[in-house]
Amino acid sequence: MEVINALGRRKSAVARVYLSTGKGNITINDRPLEDYFKEETLRYIVCQPLNLTETLANFDIKVNLDGGGIKGQAEALRLAIARALCKVDVEAYRPVLKSNGFLTRDAREVERKKPGQPGARRRFQFSKR
Repeated sequence: MEVINALGRRKSAVARVYLSTGKGNITINDRPLEDYFKEETLRYIVCQPLNLTETLANFDIKVNLDGGGIKGQAEALRLAIARALCKVDVEAYRPVLKSNGFLTRDAREVERKKPGQPGARRRFQFSKR
């Protein structure tokens, strides 16, 4: 099998995934998964598509992660892995991944700060007199 690449985004995080047959090693920016994502919950988020399709031990994954925070990066990586699995076998993996919402890009972004107020929606305290 040739190397399959996919892209995942969340907020300002971008994950580029290179999927190839292997033993289940996940390398993120030349570091192992456990070293990059210290929290168990973030590692769980990353491995959700692989656990759902029961392919955790079948593929080696090399990832370039850039931008955003740690949670946004984990969710961007989840989307990228799900998209790469769809490229491997559409009939087998796509219905399962789609029904669990792993192929949907979360389009929510930070709302910009407006002039004349301290935040996006927050206003300065109103004084009548």
